[in-house]
Formats: sequence, C-alpha cells, structure tokens
Amino acid sequence: MPLDRSRGREVHFYNVFRPAQALGGLRLNDTMTEKTFLSMLQILIIASHPYSVSLRGTGVALTPTDNPLRLGDYDIIPNSPGGTIFITDEHSILRVPSSTVTGRDERFRQHVRERDKKCVITGSVNSEADLDEWSGFEAAHIFPIAGETLWISNGFSRWITNRKDEHDTGINSCQNGLLMLSNIHKKFDSYYISVNPDDDYRIISFSRGDPFHVAGRVLDPVCRAPNNEKSARDELLRWHFRQAVLANLRGAGEPSFETDFPPGTDMVGEILSGPQAAKRMEAELFSRLNGVSLAQGSLSPRPL
Repeated sequence: MPLDRSRGREVHFYNVFRPAQALGGLRLNDTMTEKTFLSMLQILIIASHPYSVSLRGTGVALTPTDNPLRLGDYDIIPNSPGGTIFITDEHSILRVPSSTVTGRDERFRQHVRERDKKCVITGSVNSEADLDEWSGFEAAHIFPIAGETLWISNGFSRWITNRKDEHDTGINSCQNGLLMLSNIHKKFDSYYISVNPDDDYRIISFSRGDPFHVAGRVLDPVCRAPNNEKSARDELLRWHFRQAVLANLRGAGEPSFETDFPPGTDMVGEILSGPQAAKRMEAELFSRLNGVSLAQGSLSPRPL
C-alpha cells in the first residue's frame, strides 16, 4: 500500500488569493531553515512577478537566513498588482530501491567503494574496507538506473567525464554514485533524504524529526573533491534535490511505496493493485536488468 507523504505535515503554503487551497506542504524538522524553504519554493512556484512569503498572520516576509522555519501556514504574495502564482505541474521521476547483480553494477560498486570507503551521508566509516567487507554499505545511484531511457533522451551523459571501464551510457559511472549505509540508501532512493549542492552540500531530510540525524550535515568531501575526476557530479545532485522537493512538497506529494514485503506476499499483485502500476513495474524491471545496455539497442523500454 502506498505511503502518503502529505500525512503529518506541519507546514503548508498557499497562493494568498486562495487561502483555503494549499499548494503543498512539508513535514518539519529542527534543521529546516527559512533559506532552505525559500529555495524549495523556487523549484515549485511559477510566478509572473517576484513574490514574498510570509507566515500567515505575521505580515513579515521570510528572508534567506538560517533561522529555523516555524510551523504554520505560509502565504505567497505577488509583489506587483496583477501578479499570478501557480504551482508547477512537473512530477518527480518514479524510482524504486536499486538492487542489481550485473557486471555493469559490480564495476559501479567497486569504483564507488574505492573512492568513498564510508557512508558519505552519515560519515560512518567502513573499518573493514581493507578486508573487502562491505556488509551494511551500498553504492547508491544518484540518477536511478531504471530511468536510463530518460538519462539518454535528456543527454545526462554529458555530465560524465570519467568513464573508466564504462562503454555504454555512463549511468553506471562512479560520478553518478555515493556510498551509503543500507537504510540511508533506501531513504535516498525514496527521496526522503537529499543533498543541496547549492547550499554548501547540506543534507536535507524530508522526514519529521529527522530519525537518522543526518539533516544539517554536509555531504562528506571524500566524494566531491573538486580535483578528483571520480567525484560525484553537482549536476546530478542538483537533479536529485529537485526530484525530492517535487516528491515531498508539491500538492499532496508523490506516493511512496512499501518495499518491506512479508514472506509469501504477492509482490506483483501488490504493485499492480496500487497507483502508477505500469511505471512502477517498469522501474522494478529495469532496476534489475541494468546489465543490458540501452545504448547498444539490446532493450527498448517504453518512455518513462
């Protein structure tokens, strides 16, 4: 059963001219700042003129500071007469936790492990990396392998400058990867955790209370050294942050899917009976078959 991202929201935002119809909202944690909230609205709001944002009833416009965001309802107010405010109709890209065992994926894991040697979100070091023991650590794709068709059609491979052992689209380059603890990887794939490269690589949690205590940290420099040709690309981190904002704040939010199926569960039946069944099945399929290079024409999926 899909999980509802709109449940438990303590912050909502509105077009000031429609004060009863929320454009979206978010679950609040102690590290959410006014600056971060305003940067998220820049992704979501389409406005004909510059606008201000104020907590309803205060009349005081937010400023891009590190002051904690307060819970409540926020009005978006055009700064010019006749100004219009709309919410974008852009949806986030559906993704599922990636779990593959192909040759292409093995090379990806090897290169990400060699570069990071720790969870770059929590800072937890793998003390047994020299023994090649990686239990509990996973190499996460920033852009999902299930979206390789979209990767190709949008020319995202132009951001990949390091293609060591990579002869296809570049989606399995270590520049599209980060090493994470297994539980953090799941949250990252579900857009509940992201990184804003335009705010000093601050880690953003979209969960109430920040249960993994990662919000406000910064992405470990080991994976983003500016002079390292293996470093993760800012463009891909920026893409993931945009998807996370769309998934969690826009309207009622995008559905979040359960991945912990009890033994004996009809997984196919569960998927087909839920929302976005076709896209979810496609994502599940290609997250397991990414060893087939789309650039070589071996597989021709439907567009996402």
